[in-house]
Amino acid sequence: MTQPPPDISDRDEDAQPQRLFRNRDFRLFWLSRVLSGAGSAVSYVAMPILVYRETGSPLLVSLVAAGEAMPYVFFGLLAGALADRMNRRRLMVAADILNALCLASIPLAAAFSSLSAAHIVIAAFLSSSLYVFFDAAGYGVVPTVVGKAQIPEANSAIWGAETTVRIVGTAMAGLLVAALRPTGVLALDAATFLASALLIRALTNMPGDSASAAVERPGFLESIREGLRFLWGQPELKAMTVSGCLQSFAGGAFIGQLVIFADRCLGIKESDPRIGLMFTAWSVGGVLGSLALPRLLRRAGAVQIMRVALPASTALGLLTALASDWRLALPTIAAWGTVYLMVIVNTVTYAQTVTPGPLQGRVNTTRRMLSSGVGAPAGAMAAGLVTASFDVRAGLLMAVSAIALSAVFAWTLPSSAAPSPTAGEA
Repeated sequence: MTQPPPDISDRDEDAQPQRLFRNRDFRLFWLSRVLSGAGSAVSYVAMPILVYRETGSPLLVSLVAAGEAMPYVFFGLLAGALADRMNRRRLMVAADILNALCLASIPLAAAFSSLSAAHIVIAAFLSSSLYVFFDAAGYGVVPTVVGKAQIPEANSAIWGAETTVRIVGTAMAGLLVAALRPTGVLALDAATFLASALLIRALTNMPGDSASAAVERPGFLESIREGLRFLWGQPELKAMTVSGCLQSFAGGAFIGQLVIFADRCLGIKESDPRIGLMFTAWSVGGVLGSLALPRLLRRAGAVQIMRVALPASTALGLLTALASDWRLALPTIAAWGTVYLMVIVNTVTYAQTVTPGPLQGRVNTTRRMLSSGVGAPAGAMAAGLVTASFDVRAGLLMAVSAIALSAVFAWTLPSSAAPSPTAGEA
């Protein structure tokens, strides 16, 4: 019989965990994510620019963009099973080093005048694929390094920092591309992966790796099935996974149509600086949501937060879709982004809390595959088709309806499924 999941607000009184940033291993892991996030943010802009300069082909540019999400679909289950069978630290170091070499091959080929469009597209896909393996191993690192009691605070710090550097990195990308050329920016990103590898290699508190090595493992396919059985055998985690997938569908639809929405509904052209404010408002809202989550988790259970956050996300999405003035749209986008990322980090935190250490990679990568690998790209594609057939508001309303469906799904859980705050912590 499946054991009931622990309350995410439980605190191990005997552990006496250190304050988060006094924990050396957490500082190293957090810094590795900040450096890699900053490098990837500027590469996210530089890579399509480079492809377009080299080929002038919109199709190849779209292939590079698609390469960001496709690896989770192709390699998510494989990466999760591998991460649970290997030394996680070594897997992350290897993924970072290979990623550095992959990205560095582009400026190196350019230096010898042998860079081709195929080289760029393949390198972009390989880089994203390698990150899937790093990410799969990283899910097991946070509970090991900080202990389950501090998972909410740790995820808040990591996601908040990554979102912040993504905002800054994207804003600076244009200046860096102009100063260093796209190939120089990719060389800089390669250096951040090398720095991340050194930081991860310096981690010391990784007992889960040696412990898992001593356990007799099932076959590879059975390992994947074991992770899937656990995910679908936990009613709360299953509901949060499905809800997260539907919300990612809506997020992919909104971001994919934001430029068109700004043009056709708000009168903001793509060259207008206010378009940048729209994207920034969404990202800044995400930072606020990730920072607010740990405090909320001390007062309510993870499922209870979903039950409130998803209807709020539906309402804010509806207000955004119906806005006709950018001054009204800007705060609703920021508020929507706040709730949106709060739901994502809440799901990640809950999954890491209820999942046994040996299953962390498989369970969390499968969940991420369904949201980032399937939900977001499907939402972007569906919204584009609806916008082309009707109008952009119809595309956004379709996205909002997906969140409303996820809210209904979250409320189908019995009341007993939503853990209550631990006594004395409310």
